[in-house]
Amino acid sequence: MSLGPIMLDVEGTELNADDIRRLQHPLVGGVILFGRNYESPSQLKELTAAIHAVRQPPLLIAVDHEGGRVQRFREGFTRIPAMRELGKVWDKSRKRAKDMAEQVGWVLAAELRAHGVDFSFTPVLDVDFGNSSVIGDRAFHRDTQAISDIAHALMIGLKRGGMAAVGKHFPGHGHVAADSHTEIPIDDRSFSQIEQEDLEPFRRMADFGMQAVMPAHVIYSKVDDKPAGFSKIWVYQVLRRHLGFNGVVFSDDLAMEGAVVAGDVTQRAIAAFEAGCDMVLICNRPDLADELLYNLDIKVSAVAMSRLARMHGRPHPASMTELHEDAEFVAAVKNAATLGIIEGELQLSDK
Repeated sequence: MSLGPIMLDVEGTELNADDIRRLQHPLVGGVILFGRNYESPSQLKELTAAIHAVRQPPLLIAVDHEGGRVQRFREGFTRIPAMRELGKVWDKSRKRAKDMAEQVGWVLAAELRAHGVDFSFTPVLDVDFGNSSVIGDRAFHRDTQAISDIAHALMIGLKRGGMAAVGKHFPGHGHVAADSHTEIPIDDRSFSQIEQEDLEPFRRMADFGMQAVMPAHVIYSKVDDKPAGFSKIWVYQVLRRHLGFNGVVFSDDLAMEGAVVAGDVTQRAIAAFEAGCDMVLICNRPDLADELLYNLDIKVSAVAMSRLARMHGRPHPASMTELHEDAEFVAAVKNAATLGIIEGELQLSDK
């Protein structure tokens, strides 16, 4: 059975009968984990092993594990700083910022891979215009060169840890104040304005070989009346053709308020696939997941299946013990966990 084009979530810290029923559906290709699915490192390894054992090839397992406010697994994992901290370092020393970003990416990826997680939805490539509280310190910087430099270094670290990078939220969520989890944000800038700033990190990361992208549930009204993730203009014409991106395109969560303009959950999924997405996410709504699995009739292209297969994580250490026997990794953990700036000086802190 090949990987299907739907990623969904599971209820708790271990699989129940309903979870297994859904995961065995041929349209399912992945699972996204949340904080409610985490109790301890050993429990997480058991859960991911159980998910991978459901079928072959194993389902993809993903998580939002960016650092700062968005880190699903905390106890037993290195506390990753908000990505803004790396931006602050870049203001003082670009080389140090890139070195630290690579270490952060390595730690983030290696720890997740040691627990059976294939990839994290990171990095955030949004430009911080100071407008969006939902993005805020998740963004590296206001400067697109800083974003590109730091994100590239982070991607190198992720790759070292066995993990692909997923840039989000294309073409940029940082200019709108509304939160697409609860509202339908509208960005009324022209395409040329968006291209000059927001698109630059995505363009550069595509050139660097970024493996996946997640579009924003934002309507860019002067370009299209559909949110980017449902827009052929944004996904096919701009991302695929204009930027030359050939990796996986994941939809953002179809249960978010920013997605409702596309219709019911099945219509949303179809709109995303028609726009050029390879896999759609449906989270925290098992009723909608069941509705989508029952109603969706779609044939996955060989190209999409090949792209998705490349998102499986590379071989990883058997345990955290092996990682912590590596002196270089231990040093990277210290830097990742203690990254901070006090009184304008670069230094290590307990932040």
